[in-house]
Amino acid sequence: MRRPGGPFCIAPSRTSALTSTPIRQRFRSIAAVAALCAFAAVPFAALAQGTAAPQNVLQLSAAGTVEVQQDLLSITLNTTREAPDAATVQNQLRTALEAALAEAKKSAQPGQLDVRTGNFSLSPRYTREGRISGWQGTTELVLEGRDFARITQTAARIGTLTLGSVGFGLSRDERARVETRAQTLAIENFRQKAGDLARAFGFGGYTLREVSVNGNDGAPERPRMMAMQAKAMAADAPVPVEAGKTTVMVNVSGSIQLRE
Repeated sequence: MRRPGGPFCIAPSRTSALTSTPIRQRFRSIAAVAALCAFAAVPFAALAQGTAAPQNVLQLSAAGTVEVQQDLLSITLNTTREAPDAATVQNQLRTALEAALAEAKKSAQPGQLDVRTGNFSLSPRYTREGRISGWQGTTELVLEGRDFARITQTAARIGTLTLGSVGFGLSRDERARVETRAQTLAIENFRQKAGDLARAFGFGGYTLREVSVNGNDGAPERPRMMAMQAKAMAADAPVPVEAGKTTVMVNVSGSIQLRE
């Protein structure tokens, strides 16, 4: 461009100035991102090193078992009634159950003989054509407790229901006592096993990392009941029963850190 009366001169290009500014800003942004990534990589690397699998950690488990005589007897008495209509069956079952409850409650004593009703069912009976031909119902009474003689004698005096089943178990107090013993044994066995393994691997000792305690009942021996002899006895004679034994088990499992 020529000024009036003067020499030619070239003005700086506005377009080149505008295009160079965004490029510089872009390079600055890339450099900032690269620096940030490099800075963030340091803690991530340290975190990866910190979460490495622990060394000299041992998983193990031990159990404590206690065999004990079952001290809880449960006798279930029941009866079944049939009639053309449901109302008649229900009334018959109610009458039989009320009489049984009245007799059982005479000897009831908390913990020694507890009385409760069991299942109650009422269902129709069908012909081959699918029509209802009548109704059938069943009701139950359960006698349960620690006084075996009281329970069997009471069951024998109940005339409106018949013997359905006999079962044995552990009372709440006895179960708590036995589980405490089994737990103590399990912990002792765990500690003994941990120390033996630590020494076997050439370490001087260990520290406990984590531990869990779980209890479960073993399968009890099947109770014996002289059913054939019971049939030959008088209707009001007590049924002879004999409790078996059961095993209560507590498991302790966890991990230990082996130490020099």
